[in-house]
Amino acid sequence: MSMASEFEARGIIAGLRAGLSPAPGALDWFARGLASGEVTDAQAGAFAMAICLRGLDADGRVALTRSMQTSGMQMEWDLPGPVLDKHSTGGIGDCVSLLLAPALAACGAYVPMISGRGLGHTGGTLDKLEAIPGLRVDLTPDDLRAQLVQGRCAIVAASADIAPADRRLYAIRDVTATVDSVDLITASILSKKLAAGLEGLVLDVKCGSGAFMKTEAEARVLAQALVRTAQGAGCMTTALITDMSQPLASAAGNALEVIAVMGTLTGHAIDPDLWDLTVALGGEALALGGLAADAAKGAARVEEALESGAAAEYFGRMIAAQGGPADFVDRWPDRLPAAPVMVEFCAPRAGFVMSIDTQAVGEAVVHLGGGRLREGARINPSVGFAELMGLGEAVEAGEPLAMVHAASLGAAEAALARLAQAYRIGDVAPDTLPLIIGKVT
Repeated sequence: MSMASEFEARGIIAGLRAGLSPAPGALDWFARGLASGEVTDAQAGAFAMAICLRGLDADGRVALTRSMQTSGMQMEWDLPGPVLDKHSTGGIGDCVSLLLAPALAACGAYVPMISGRGLGHTGGTLDKLEAIPGLRVDLTPDDLRAQLVQGRCAIVAASADIAPADRRLYAIRDVTATVDSVDLITASILSKKLAAGLEGLVLDVKCGSGAFMKTEAEARVLAQALVRTAQGAGCMTTALITDMSQPLASAAGNALEVIAVMGTLTGHAIDPDLWDLTVALGGEALALGGLAADAAKGAARVEEALESGAAAEYFGRMIAAQGGPADFVDRWPDRLPAAPVMVEFCAPRAGFVMSIDTQAVGEAVVHLGGGRLREGARINPSVGFAELMGLGEAVEAGEPLAMVHAASLGAAEAALARLAQAYRIGDVAPDTLPLIIGKVT
C-alpha cells in the first residue's frame, strides 16, 4: 500500500470514529480498496467497528450502499417476467428462502437469489443448501443467467464480480463482532441485491431473542432504512417485521432445516410458521412485481403453488441444475447426511415453555459444528436440533423439548447444557407475538 493510500484509509477511519460520514468519493475509494485488497484486513475491521460504534447519516448510508454495489459488475436482465427476490435479516430455523424461491418461480417470477452464509449465531441459506450432496452455489453470472432462463430460480453465492467489497467486508464483520449495525446490514444486503438487477424486493426484518434487532422499535428502524435506501436506488421494496422470539421452523441446523423445507414442500410434514411466512412474503413480492393485484391475492397464488406441488417441482429443477441429485424431491430422506449421535433434551419439570433464548439456541448449533467459530471453518451439515418445542407449548416432566443431533456424545452433552440455559419452563402459558408484527412500505 502506498503512503497516500494508507493516509486516505486512516483519514476515512478517523473521520468515522469522530462521528462524520465520509464523502461519497471517499467511500467509493474504500469500497474499491476492499475489492482489490488495497485496504488491509485491519483497516477493514477498524472501518466496520467505527461505523458500528458511531453510525452514518442517511446520505452516508446510501453512499456506502451504492459504493459497495458498484464495486463490481451490475447484472441486467431481459426476461419475460419480473425479476424478484427476498432477503431475511437472519434468525434461527429461518429456511424460508428455500421455499419461497421456487414458489415465486412457479407463479411466473424470475428469482436470482444471491444469498449468504451463516453470520454470527444465525444460519446461512448457502450452508443449508450445501447440505445437499453435490450441490454448487458458486455459479458464474453466465451460469446464473442460463439457469434463470431454463428454471426461473437459483440460490447462489455472490460471485467475485458481484459486490466484491461486500464479500470481503461480510466475512470480516462475522469475526470482529460488527454484525449488528443498521448501516452495515443495510449496505451489505442491498449492495448485492441491487447489483443483481432486481425489479422488486421483499424484506423479512426480524426482531426478538434470536434476531440481531432485539426489539420491534429497532427492527422498524432497520426496515425503514432498508426500504428507503432501496427505493431511493430505484428498486420497489416492502419489508415485513416478523417475530424471532423462537425458532421459525421446528429445526435448527443445515440438513435438519432442509428436512423441514422438504416436509413442507411435499406435504409430508408441514411446518406451519414456515408455511405462513413464505406465503406472506411471497404475496408481497408478487404484488411488487405486478403478478398479483395486491399482497392478499399474491399470497393466495403462492399458497396454490405450494399446495399443488408446483413449488416442489421448481425446487427439484433448481437442485438438479446446481449439481444436486436429480431425484432429490422424491428421495430426500435418503440423500441428506445424518449425525451419528442423537440425544433427547427433556423438560426438567411440568409446565409451559415460557421463554426461549433463541440466540443461545443458534449459538449452540454453531458450537455443535453447524456454524463457524472462525472465518473459513468447515461446517458439519448434519448437526443441530430437531423437534424443537415452541413458546406456550405444555410439557410434562421428562418430555422431550428437542432432539440433539451431534457428531459425538461429548458435543451432545455440551449442547444439552446450552439448551438447558436457553429454555425456561413456567406455570402459565406466556403471551406471544403474532408471527407478522408490522409492515413498512
